Amino acid sequence: QVQLVESGGGLAQAGGSLRLSCAASGRTFSNGAMGWFRQAPGKEREFVATISASGSATTYADSVKFRFRISRDNPKKMVYLQMNSLKAEDTAVYYCAGRSGSGTRTIPSQYDYWGQGTQVTVSS
Repeated sequence: QVQLVESGGGLAQAGGSLRLSCAASGRTFSNGAMGWFRQAPGKEREFVATISASGSATTYADSVKFRFRISRDNPKKMVYLQMNSLKAEDTAVYYCAGRSGSGTRTIPSQYDYWGQGTQVTVSS
């Protein structure tokens, strides 16, 4: 079992940066891929970024590619999402997610563990 707790959300201006962190507990953290998803009011949860268990492979949504960067520190059981060049449309609740398998996935139903979410608001 893995528990996930996000932090680092808040208010940022358009063009600014935020760094989200996800702290994981549980012995199997380093065996599974991790992902970030987001959900804006009235919209479905959408994929943002994912990283493989080893950290060697990453995938990004087209909307955040070249602006966001996902990384992980397995000894510390941490996952990060560095968000640069923020836009108003990045406003959402951001969720950290983990899966038992090592490969990256982009669909929410393929993840086994979820954090409670952290709010990111970007003012234009």
